[in-house]
Amino acid sequence: MSSEIVVADPGYDYEGDPGTVTEYTAPTTVTRSITVGSEHDIDHQYVPEPFESERLPPTLESGIQRFLRVANLIEREEPRIAYLCRFHAFTIAHYTDRNSSGRRVRQFKTSLLQRLEQDERITHMKRKEKTDIRELKRVYHAYKDLIKPGGVLDLEISDKERWIHARYIASVLFEVLEAVTNAVDPQALAGRESIHTNFEYNILPLDNGSIQQTIMQLPEIVAAIAAIRNIRGLPSVQDFQKQGRVRDLLDFLQYWFGFQEDNVANQREHLILLLANKHIRQTNLKTSNSKLVDGAVDELMAKFFKNYINWCKFLGRESNIKLPLVKQEAHQYKLLYIGLYVLIWGEAANLRFMPECLCYIFHHMAYELHGMLSGDLNLTTWEKVMPAYGGQPESFLNNVVTPIYRVISEEAKRSKNGTADHSTWRNYDDLNEYFWSPDCFQIGWPMRLDHNFFCVQPSNKPKAKKTPVSHNTVEERMNREVNEDEELGVTMEEVQEKKWLGKTNFVEIRSFWQIFRSFDRMWSFFILSLQAMIIMAYHDVASPLQMFDTVIFEDILSIFITSAILNLIQAILDITCTWKARGTMGFSQKRKHVMKMAVALIWTLILPLCYAKSRRKYTCYSTQYGSWLGEWCFSSYMVAVAIYLTTNAVDMVLFFVPAVSKYIEVSNYRIWTVLRWWTQPGIYVGRGMQESQVSVVKYTIFWILVLLSKFLFSYFFEIRPLMAPTKQIMKIGVKNYEWHELFPKVKSNAGAIVAVWAPIIVVYFMDTQIWYSVFCTIFGGVYGILHHLGEIRTLGMLRSRFHSLPHAFNVCLIPPSSRNDQKKRIGFFQKRFQRVLKNGKIDDSRFALLWNQIVSHFRSEDLISNRELDLMRIPMSAEIFSGIVRWPVFLLAYKFSTALSIAKDFKGKDGALFQKIKKDKYMYSAVTECYESLKYILQILVVGNLEKRIISAIVNAIEESIGRSSLLQDFKMKELPTVLTKCIELAELLIEGNESHHDKVVKALQDIFELVTNDVINDSRILDFLYSSQKIEGDFNDIAPQLFASFADKKSIHFPLPDSNPLDEQIKRFHLLLTIKDTAMDIPSNLEARRRISFFATSLFMDMPSAPKVRNMLSFSVITPHYMEDINFSKKELYSSKQGVSIIFYMKKIFPDEWKNFLERMGCEELDVESKDDESKEELREEESKEQLGEEEPKEELREEVRNWASFRGQTLSRTVRGMMYYREALKLQAFIDMAPEEDILDGYDTAGKGNPTFSAQLDALADMKFTYVISCQSFGSQKASGDPHADDIIDLMKKYPSLRVAYVEEKEEIVSGKPRKVYSSLLVKAANGYEQVIYRIKLPGPPDIGEGKPENQNHAIIFTRGEALQAIDMNQDNYLEEALKFRNILQEFHPHQGRRPPTILGLREHIFTGSVSSLAWFMSYQETSFVTIGQRILASPLRVRFHYGHPDVFDRIFHITRGGISKASKTINLSEDVFAGFNSTLRRGCITYHEYMQVGKGRDVGLNQISKFEAKVANGNSEQTISRDVHRLGRQFDFFRMLSCYFTTVGFYFSSLISVIGIYVFLYGQLYLVLSGLEKALLIEAKVRNIQSLNTALASQSFIQLGLLTGLPMVMEIGLEKGFLTAIKDFILMQLQLASVFFTFSLGTKTHYYGRTILHGGAKYRPTGRKVVVFHTSFTENYRLYSRSHFVKGFEILLLLIVYDLFRRSYESSMAYVLITYSIWFMSITWLFAPFLFNPSGFSWDKIVDDWKDWNKWIRQQGGIGVQQDKSWQSWWDDEQSHLRRSGLGSRLIEILLSFRFFIYQYGLVYHLDISQQSKNFLVYVLSWVVILAVFLLFKAVNLGRQLFSADHHLWFRLFKAFLFLGVLSIIFTLSNICDLSLMDLIVCCLAFFPTGWGLILIAQAVRPKIENTVLWYFIRVLAKAFDYGMGVVLLAPIAILAWLPIISAFQTRFLFNEAYRRHLQIKPILAGKKKQK
Repeated sequence: MSSEIVVADPGYDYEGDPGTVTEYTAPTTVTRSITVGSEHDIDHQYVPEPFESERLPPTLESGIQRFLRVANLIEREEPRIAYLCRFHAFTIAHYTDRNSSGRRVRQFKTSLLQRLEQDERITHMKRKEKTDIRELKRVYHAYKDLIKPGGVLDLEISDKERWIHARYIASVLFEVLEAVTNAVDPQALAGRESIHTNFEYNILPLDNGSIQQTIMQLPEIVAAIAAIRNIRGLPSVQDFQKQGRVRDLLDFLQYWFGFQEDNVANQREHLILLLANKHIRQTNLKTSNSKLVDGAVDELMAKFFKNYINWCKFLGRESNIKLPLVKQEAHQYKLLYIGLYVLIWGEAANLRFMPECLCYIFHHMAYELHGMLSGDLNLTTWEKVMPAYGGQPESFLNNVVTPIYRVISEEAKRSKNGTADHSTWRNYDDLNEYFWSPDCFQIGWPMRLDHNFFCVQPSNKPKAKKTPVSHNTVEERMNREVNEDEELGVTMEEVQEKKWLGKTNFVEIRSFWQIFRSFDRMWSFFILSLQAMIIMAYHDVASPLQMFDTVIFEDILSIFITSAILNLIQAILDITCTWKARGTMGFSQKRKHVMKMAVALIWTLILPLCYAKSRRKYTCYSTQYGSWLGEWCFSSYMVAVAIYLTTNAVDMVLFFVPAVSKYIEVSNYRIWTVLRWWTQPGIYVGRGMQESQVSVVKYTIFWILVLLSKFLFSYFFEIRPLMAPTKQIMKIGVKNYEWHELFPKVKSNAGAIVAVWAPIIVVYFMDTQIWYSVFCTIFGGVYGILHHLGEIRTLGMLRSRFHSLPHAFNVCLIPPSSRNDQKKRIGFFQKRFQRVLKNGKIDDSRFALLWNQIVSHFRSEDLISNRELDLMRIPMSAEIFSGIVRWPVFLLAYKFSTALSIAKDFKGKDGALFQKIKKDKYMYSAVTECYESLKYILQILVVGNLEKRIISAIVNAIEESIGRSSLLQDFKMKELPTVLTKCIELAELLIEGNESHHDKVVKALQDIFELVTNDVINDSRILDFLYSSQKIEGDFNDIAPQLFASFADKKSIHFPLPDSNPLDEQIKRFHLLLTIKDTAMDIPSNLEARRRISFFATSLFMDMPSAPKVRNMLSFSVITPHYMEDINFSKKELYSSKQGVSIIFYMKKIFPDEWKNFLERMGCEELDVESKDDESKEELREEESKEQLGEEEPKEELREEVRNWASFRGQTLSRTVRGMMYYREALKLQAFIDMAPEEDILDGYDTAGKGNPTFSAQLDALADMKFTYVISCQSFGSQKASGDPHADDIIDLMKKYPSLRVAYVEEKEEIVSGKPRKVYSSLLVKAANGYEQVIYRIKLPGPPDIGEGKPENQNHAIIFTRGEALQAIDMNQDNYLEEALKFRNILQEFHPHQGRRPPTILGLREHIFTGSVSSLAWFMSYQETSFVTIGQRILASPLRVRFHYGHPDVFDRIFHITRGGISKASKTINLSEDVFAGFNSTLRRGCITYHEYMQVGKGRDVGLNQISKFEAKVANGNSEQTISRDVHRLGRQFDFFRMLSCYFTTVGFYFSSLISVIGIYVFLYGQLYLVLSGLEKALLIEAKVRNIQSLNTALASQSFIQLGLLTGLPMVMEIGLEKGFLTAIKDFILMQLQLASVFFTFSLGTKTHYYGRTILHGGAKYRPTGRKVVVFHTSFTENYRLYSRSHFVKGFEILLLLIVYDLFRRSYESSMAYVLITYSIWFMSITWLFAPFLFNPSGFSWDKIVDDWKDWNKWIRQQGGIGVQQDKSWQSWWDDEQSHLRRSGLGSRLIEILLSFRFFIYQYGLVYHLDISQQSKNFLVYVLSWVVILAVFLLFKAVNLGRQLFSADHHLWFRLFKAFLFLGVLSIIFTLSNICDLSLMDLIVCCLAFFPTGWGLILIAQAVRPKIENTVLWYFIRVLAKAFDYGMGVVLLAPIAILAWLPIISAFQTRFLFNEAYRRHLQIKPILAGKKKQK
């Protein structure tokens, strides 16, 4: 029987004759073609296999995936149902894309059809019902019955998963069944949404079937839902209800405004959770308040619309949020307005970066909403106000979002991926700032798409044609507001030409002038101060009072002439830099710019004229007798200066009254607007940023101290000492130059003065950074000490303070209502945690519970072993002697044995002994507990009556002796050690619990009894009591042997002991107390565990807010952007040894103790034991270990655990997710403590949770309501489609953590008119039924990645976050349970207290966890640690300029989502996207604080190349910040001292670093000029001007930066605070020995190169560093590519300068002076040349050097071209290295050419010092040198031409030709040496002269490349550049190769690179040896 399956017209044959089998033909007619055997054969052969359900065609995935998944789930049990599901999926797929035009559709349909053909007959035979419909109904009802019981409230976890699983399958089967029974049109199936009940939910299951879920029964959730669903009174809502469309207020908004359904569902949950969390904090939990309180809605309204209200006020518009007078209606209106805003925000896509654009949209839509609600009439049409765009599906997206999105997208395309000049395209800020002007209302509503705002391409040709104002209908157009029609002022017939608006308010221009423009007050202040100090030095002022001398004072006042000139420059710069923004600039702003320039010009003329006219002409007045002034004089110039300073005086007064200043800036009253017009820029942000009076005083004092120190040092050690030599130099006339002087008529030796003063001036402008660092160190250290930082930093300190931890914990982490002590902490210096309860008891079992949970997590993370776990746990049982303090055993280490030793040899009274033991509280606790434990164990163990009475008698005797203070008389203490031994023996037997050891237990008890009665007790009454007891019983024979023994009918002991966990734990603890030695003093032994415990303990003594109950705390979310980074190490990567060693091998060597603990946890500790006696056994064990857990792959059951273990120690996403999910675990723990009764707490968290499913569900519900974690996996969709293993890893993470959510962008194809079209959507997914399940799918207007990747990634996912706070976490961070416990304290900081405004960003401390192995990682770790601790501590307080730095900061979520998000995304300018969130928050009157009582882990780069790439990225970002509008506005709008703080903590650090390097060049080129011109020799010989002290001082101050000491100061202070100052000094010395100065100096070169180059030419880009765990050898070629232009070229240049300076100064200057002046410069040049090789592992290995040499030659010779990567060819690299010049402007190219001319100074100066020149000063000598250069170039050209002509066919001729040229050159040299006195020194000097010239020519050629690229000259330049690069490479490699011959060099390198590892006894050599060691 054969035929084929054909898709025919739809038809459903589901009725038939009872005797016939009716098939479900679904929407097809099926004729079968499968030839099959008997049923028995079918059953035997059929093995169901899952069909691919994950990698589906993008156009079909959303419609059919659920059917294919269910088919796979039920195929084994119900194969026919699986077949029907697949057939239904095929039907939908076919009618979705009939022509199979979508990508991969044809292949999919073919494979599915083949599967259907294969399964049709077989599944038909397995059908259990007569028809397919009956079969479907049977299975559907079976699953439906599983989900009927009341929800999942009381289900266990496994039952809950089955319930969800059944519900999922039932919903899909219902859809298939409905399609079959109703004969639905297949075409309708393809086009409609899922008809099954929507059960995919995120947090709140809002469908009716889930009402019984715990979270839905929380009163606050019930109240919020009731408020949202209150739709009474809404217009026309009755009609909607009939259609079943409107259930709540958000449905109403969707119906009218056309929002997407999933957007509404997402924001519905968002709004309900916000309302619920606000509600619960404003109501009493004890009363059941089911009605949402008004306060919650009002608070939410205030936060959401604060920015909108301010925007309306700024633009002079009335807010469209209008509320009715009736309270109930107002409540509903408020919710509608909030709902409208969040719906707009949720669907706005990239418009979320434009908050005022959203305000504009909301403004108009709120007007329409109010008009509908109130039934207003449009005054134009006299019809009811209706939405302009209607309520059609996706109407809002298509008509509002998409047009603006297209503008953003087209502008981004014009940026050419960020390489175009910023002035040629509009970024997010430009587009958003257009809505800061009233002109934005000209766009209208509906928006006029012909408005200039929507014009992207500037029109070149004017077009005169009629353009309609709107694309909407006349009816919609007439529904606009009347006032907007008036503002619009245009008609449909108006002729209008579209014009590109250009930049708005600001233009980002690449120029160093931007630094002056943004911080003009600072530069003016420094310039004027320098001028004043020079004047004072000229007058030799030594005392401040001398300044008031009339002549000196008048001269000093001349600085205001300079000030006027600087103001004029500033005004010109303002006009120049904003010229391209003139199109959007208002007339008022233009007029202000012109007036400012005019006023500055007038003052520039007036002040010099007054000064010249009135100089030395005074009008003097005498003062009263005895006045210190005597008389005071003034001139007309002084009066002019006083008038000139009037505005400054007003500013100064306002500075000291910040409240008044703030009011003036933010007030909208006309009078204040007019008054601030001159001083304020008139933009929306940057107003009212003033801090409180106290904060102003703090940072003012700080900067006064810094500036005083700087100016005193500069004046007395730099400027004043240089004045006398300057005067002498000016008097000496030097006429005899040693070269041809180009300006012989210049007098006063101006060149020499410039050469001497230039380095001083450069240092003057740089050294403020040094003084800032010094005072930052001092203030940061004092602040840290006052805030208890580092109080507990060692295990000894922890043990000594542990007794105070419970109370500290109780005060900090337990809500006040849950603890006994509710006293608030008052006072900063109070010792508030020193008290313990009077009875010495741990005052709360809550501490013990959480401490045990923390320790248990240490164990699960393999930081501690099982033994350490037992030693660190606190017993929790309430049954066992609850009145005794039971500390962790590690605190009681050897305390009992010590007490025993004391008692054994003690001489004296009992009281003295007790006092001595009680003096150590832990010793007393150990003795007491051991005594009580022994009593308790014997009480359980001994059951015989006689034995119990005897034990009781002994106990009574002991206690009576203690009571009488006669213990030492009644008992012999010397025998106690013997008793101890027997007690240990007994405890070991009891722990073992072996029944066969019964007799041993009896014997141990008898031995103890005998020792006690015979040897210990002096009194014989116990024995008398024993005999008397035996007499009573009537048995006098064999008493002693029968004691504790068992008889046939009588048992004296209960052994084995009853099965009881508390008893077992107590016996183990008793044994530990008896046996533990001083080794427990080092518990825990793991360094990370020690650090975490110490910091947690320290943080409890720091100032933190009291914790609220979990239910009352702020809700929060965590968001982590992820791109392509590792989720887990793949199995292939884990065991691969391609680069030398596998990751698992590396991890085992780096974390040996944690590996050992892991093996123990896995029960495999025996695999780690190797026999050293038997060699064969050792090999066997080693092989077995490798096979199971080593470098080779282990068995399947352990493979995943090993993979996780390694991944948790790398910088992987899984590590981050594990850490962040600790928040949820901490919340559940804290909720348990809040809600559980005392007895449940004593039972333990795990026990109580398992025993009470309802209670456990409540904890889950609270955690869900308070915490959400969203990972924004940008590439998850593409990874899933391509089968990338990363997608599977992400799904595995979601399965492991069910509350984890993943957001990604789906790129899908839709078939429109038979053609595929890409559609983009934001998706939120979770794990369900083993698959990822889509919760929300929100369609986007286009691809979201318009700007920078990370912020765009965050932005699309932020709509899925929840709560009032949002923590931004990078994927290389980590978290810890003990830190997560403090998060609700952190969130309390958002509440205003102590009169301080509430913060908008909370900064948190970081711990760098990658600094434990290599020296570079250690340096980087300390550098980062100093910044994230002491640096940010000072930034936050007192400086008040902390921003956001990509660290684990916590944002006020609502504040930021209404103000542009948590980062900025404009291409290139926002490369450092995170810091702009801080800028934006500050500019919008936010407050940023920093808190050190909580820390989050963070990974950093560990290799030099990785670190350098990171430094380059940060420097690029800072250069873009320098030219950004945010920094400009902060610099302009901050007060003076806060502006200084902003500068020196942001771009100023990088600019100061650049200045420090420029200072070196200035000094060396100045010295080069002096020595080559002969000026220095003449001055020193004639005037004896030697050792100018100020110059030496300046150079010494420079060396602070060059040697890395600037970075070291804060670092030393922070280490001192946290580890002790002795440790800090040791570490600092050790760092210097490990070449830390080399590293920091090299890092300085990286910063300065990329910062300076990016400002000039651009080229900033994201540089992936690839944070891998293993440090490998880097090839010489790679190092050269990375550092050639940034370090090597500059290093060679400085080296050349030093050599030339040394050669020509020797005859008249001492070598010691030369060394003192230039030692730091020599150090820097050598560092820049050789640091990459010093810090390169195996860099001095001869084998590696040989390989590098071969690779280098191959790279140099390889031809480049299209498709050849730069790591393969020198030519490709050389072209890429010039990419920044291709997009550079004309001005930047000219600067590059001018800078290149410096290389010609060598040639010009040196040729006049050649012997061959015969001391001629004629200019012809210089001309002849160019002739020589030209001859050399022609020689190279001749060789190259000869190679082209002869090398292939006439090789011999080519060799002869080269020999001829060589001999010719030699003959010329010999001739010149004989005739013209050419010497060997001349040849050396020629090389020193001509090499720089050649390099200068190359640089100039590169700058003018577009002009010469197509000429022969360019080819020659490329050959010359290759020769230079090859030569530099050889010079660099040669000394390394020579040193490689010395074995000690390689050993030394290994030691200083990995010294930290050696200190920890780690095995580094096997790692470096790689495969050789493993074989």
